Amino acid sequence: MITPLIVITVILTAGVGLFLLRIGRRGVRRRRLMAQPLAAEHVAVIKQNVPLYNRLPEPLKAQLHGLVNVFLDEKHFEGCRGLEITDEVRLTIAAQACILLLNRPADFFPGLSTILVYPEAYVARETTFDGIVETEVRDSRLGESWERGPVVLAWNSVVGGAKNEQDGLNVVLHEFAHQLDQQDSASDGAPILGSAEDYPRWAEVFTAEYEALRKARRFRRRSVLDKYGATDPAEFFAVATETFFEKPRQLLKNHPDLYGVLKNYYKLDPAQWPR
Repeated sequence: MITPLIVITVILTAGVGLFLLRIGRRGVRRRRLMAQPLAAEHVAVIKQNVPLYNRLPEPLKAQLHGLVNVFLDEKHFEGCRGLEITDEVRLTIAAQACILLLNRPADFFPGLSTILVYPEAYVARETTFDGIVETEVRDSRLGESWERGPVVLAWNSVVGGAKNEQDGLNVVLHEFAHQLDQQDSASDGAPILGSAEDYPRWAEVFTAEYEALRKARRFRRRSVLDKYGATDPAEFFAVATETFFEKPRQLLKNHPDLYGVLKNYYKLDPAQWPR
């Protein structure tokens, strides 16, 4: 007679085996896609729509091609309000998102499966509670990122933010920085870092820089960082990421400690890339 314990053990063993098999197959598929070059016409779209790509050193461009291949294979794009999802839409978004994965162990935003794309700014409804009082707010947005949910983007903002790669405003970099932040199930401005030794320095620098930006907003002082970053620590990390890639020399000059921890996290040094 087969005991229940044996049955449970067999089921668990089979489940673990299937899981490991899927992981192995995914790893093989990813390695194959990473080794494939992008089609010439796809590279042309990225060159045209993502000027930041043109500043990348050649080895990083080749690496980005492989990352884009995997991203497009694993993520689903859905057009909203009549927007047609074309290769241009997919490549423009994927290339910018994957810049955040360069030179690092790429897990390809594991909590994300779908990117929703609107033609322009969209209205989102948000319900807030103050005691027993319920209030519904309608808010116009250019993008948002949900933990274990979709990334939502406005296509005209995607194009505009990418075309001006020196204004420090890039909705794709911003929302996918949120995805990195949310991988530890907490949107708090502290993504998963390379080692335990990195966290004290990260906390020290980000706390000081976040408070400095809040003060700059309060007293209406100029800053290389967009003042939206003073909203909360999660938004500060997303804004700091945009600035790191789009205004690297200015960030390095004005906020060297912040630039340093971001350089250590992203394993990139965009201040050294050609203009």
